[in-house]
Amino acid sequence: MPRLLVLDVVGLTPKLLASGRMPRLAAHAARHGLRRIEPGLPAVTCSVQASMLLGVPPEVHGAVANGWYFRDLAEVWLWRQSVHLVDGGGRRPSVHHRWRERFGSPTAQLFWWWNLPGHADLSVTPRPTYHADGRKSPDVHAWPHPLRDRLTQRLGTFPLFSFWGPGAGIASTRWIVGATLDVLAEDRPGLTLAYLPHLDYDLQRFGPDDPRALDAAADVDVEAGRLLDAAEAAGDLDVLVVSEYGLTPVRRAVEPNRALRRAGLLAAHPAGNGALLDPGHSRAFAVCDHQVAHVYVADPADVDAAADLLGALDGVGEVLVGAERARVGLDHPRSGEVVLLAERDAWFAYPYWCPELGDREPDFARTVDIHRKPGYDPCELFLDPHRPLLKARLGVKLLLKRLGCRVLFDPVPLDPSLVRGSHGLAPAEPADGPVWIGPERWAPGPHEAIPAHRALAGVAPAD
Repeated sequence: MPRLLVLDVVGLTPKLLASGRMPRLAAHAARHGLRRIEPGLPAVTCSVQASMLLGVPPEVHGAVANGWYFRDLAEVWLWRQSVHLVDGGGRRPSVHHRWRERFGSPTAQLFWWWNLPGHADLSVTPRPTYHADGRKSPDVHAWPHPLRDRLTQRLGTFPLFSFWGPGAGIASTRWIVGATLDVLAEDRPGLTLAYLPHLDYDLQRFGPDDPRALDAAADVDVEAGRLLDAAEAAGDLDVLVVSEYGLTPVRRAVEPNRALRRAGLLAAHPAGNGALLDPGHSRAFAVCDHQVAHVYVADPADVDAAADLLGALDGVGEVLVGAERARVGLDHPRSGEVVLLAERDAWFAYPYWCPELGDREPDFARTVDIHRKPGYDPCELFLDPHRPLLKARLGVKLLLKRLGCRVLFDPVPLDPSLVRGSHGLAPAEPADGPVWIGPERWAPGPHEAIPAHRALAGVAPAD
């Protein structure tokens, strides 16, 4: 009975493999050959992982970004985890269904998205505990539930604050590798999907060509090597390595929401904790996600005006309206009426408040808060360099928190120029795009370039 580990090393590209800093993964590529993955649009985590899991592109599964405007709720939600948002309410089979039908053995999914609930027999995914007194503590959700206790006892508490935020680093990837090794040895699933996030951090912070990004590549290679060693020792476990996208250097941010606010199209509510985006009363607003932005326009009569306004912003590369979105595979009801694509060296920042209009900065703007911000915020990867003695101040706040006080952790800068790497567009060069590396038996066909939604088609064909 075959066993397969699908390892998603996000951000892995041919250029990084050729850097000399990733000997283990480079040797795996030399042994099995390297193919390109065509990520499609948008080349972001939730979209690409849904495509791989379900075998259909975003225009079918509906994950048009890492989040979108839920029109029936009049709310923006990012990073939702339920697979039922993309599986057609259970009607669309995933690779887990097809594997079980083909081989009859159980499957596992570790830190891949669409995992709460998901389709795997065993699952582990990040899930903080939000206490009634306002505290947030690190934790994971696992299915079956005893798996959480087992992994926590053996590996310690999952280092959530190393998974995202200014402290994001190798510790979270190391824990995920440890959990994967434990599940492979203890539960022996036939198919295991594991996600290693580490490359995402420093490639966004410093840009993909910075020496610190290459140091991150070396670190993740060591952790991937632990899994390759375990597969070789097991003798019956193949390893397929994929990635979702490559990162590109950026030097400027585009702020479409502020342009819409100044034009009187975006409404901001003057709440007690600052100006809050009011989607239900806005004529137009943007959900920004790396190098793609979905602009939701309430009245069709405003579409052209919004498109013209935003198309004139420095850093906007393309403006797609209505049926034009089909050209990039985003003609879906969840998409904005207008879709913006950034120029290659630009990305879209979410801020919408305008102090010159009397808007107060919302209290969550300088915090790590992936759920209240109506867009992705890579500034959460930084400590504000303009605040002296910030680390010492945070140390005092951490002590107060441990003493039971409620304190605001607000170290995140508001300077988008700090961000030096982004993604979302198709790669400009094959060397900068995502990869497919694995035994020929799992390939979806003879082609060198594999669409993301076909990446796992050879693992468990639909027929």
